[in-house]
Amino acid sequence: MKNLQFITVQTKPFQVYRILLVLALILSSSSCSDFVEVPLPNSQLTGTTVFESELTANAAMAQIYAQLRDGGILSGLPTGASVRMGLYADELQDYTNSTIALPIYNNALTADNATVASLWTSSYSQIYNANSVIHGVENSTRLPIAVKNRVSGEALFVRALVHFYLLQIYGSIPYITGTNYEINRKVTRSSADEVYTEIAKDLESASTRLPENYSSSDRAKPNKMVAKAMLARVYLYMNKNTEAANEATTVINSPLYAWETDLNKIFLRNSKTTIWQLASATAVRNSNEGTTFIFVSGPPPVCALRADFMNAFETGDQRKVNWTKSVTTGLNTWNHPNKYKLRTATTSSQEYSIVLRLAEQYLIRAEARAKLGDLAGAKEDLNKIRTTAGLPIITSTIATEILTEIQKQRRFEFFTEHGHRFFDLKRSGTADGILSVSKPGWNSSDVLWPIPELELNANPNLQPQNTGY
Repeated sequence: MKNLQFITVQTKPFQVYRILLVLALILSSSSCSDFVEVPLPNSQLTGTTVFESELTANAAMAQIYAQLRDGGILSGLPTGASVRMGLYADELQDYTNSTIALPIYNNALTADNATVASLWTSSYSQIYNANSVIHGVENSTRLPIAVKNRVSGEALFVRALVHFYLLQIYGSIPYITGTNYEINRKVTRSSADEVYTEIAKDLESASTRLPENYSSSDRAKPNKMVAKAMLARVYLYMNKNTEAANEATTVINSPLYAWETDLNKIFLRNSKTTIWQLASATAVRNSNEGTTFIFVSGPPPVCALRADFMNAFETGDQRKVNWTKSVTTGLNTWNHPNKYKLRTATTSSQEYSIVLRLAEQYLIRAEARAKLGDLAGAKEDLNKIRTTAGLPIITSTIATEILTEIQKQRRFEFFTEHGHRFFDLKRSGTADGILSVSKPGWNSSDVLWPIPELELNANPNLQPQNTGY
């Protein structure tokens, strides 16, 4: 029988991190009665376990979800993309004055910056773990087919998701699908088109394996619609607008979701607009985003919303009223994101960290429809967002005006959510025109972060460095 352990090893080029390593150990020639199951507290694998029961397969994925929540790009902590990309673009102002955050805020990154390295290494650690789960589950001889499909589907989704964010930040990257150290240490970077193709392939495979319904009541484990929602985004970024619209429509029409008109209920744990979220670490904790963004007196400990961002809200936009909050100390006033309302623990968790939600699917479909010439359909989707925000409907019949309005609504709908704003500026080709005005340190080459210097030194196949670094 084969055992699995989480152990710490030295791995290059992805440095030292916790990885999931399959160890082929011959325990005995007897039956499964010789196997002793190890309790798995708090969604973390400890000790020796195997991919031959649903319990331990679920625990392996729970460990990966915990890693996503507490480290790397998707974390709601100050080290994650919601803060880092908000600083890098035009959403947030830094108040830490730290040697790590200031270069991000000032668009003055170097290849030896700690955040540049940590986002890369933590992300590839998560990808490695997902690959280990995929291989371990698929090689299991005892897991039922339905369990193998679900767990491998979850891991495929995670692998695609993390590669997607790496691609947006670093540009051409290696797409890692294996766990062989000798192969991984010599990998080369794939073009953006090649990476998108692999991401789409993984998401398509995940959608065929994942169940229609959620396997947990809190929507913290991906189902088929989660994979399709992410696939809709990927197709939009690939300019496959027909496919993007079709996938978004499938999600929108699912009976699992319902539109919410109360802006203060959208980020609650039980919101019907949530497609996928990361559960809190304990039953009483709330989102990392609430802890990170909310402050009750100034100056802000981490960051605050920029004044030019606050001033850009359209008159009457209820998202400004409900999703931002002002804090005054003495003569100074700051504003923080207030999508998540709770910064401390409660009797039971009321807010999780939402990664995918229904509003994005409407705006994906609106953009895809506008690009396909279906302006009436685009406006219908766009106006659903506007009316919920308390804004009047738009009536324009000009495609470029509708597309501009869609980008505007994306800015105020998804601010401080995992880098949406910066990624939208990049893919729309407007980053230079906008950020060169609002960010004095901005250069055209800043649309990509540098590849970490340590990685280039460890694996020359990752050369050349991104332009400007």
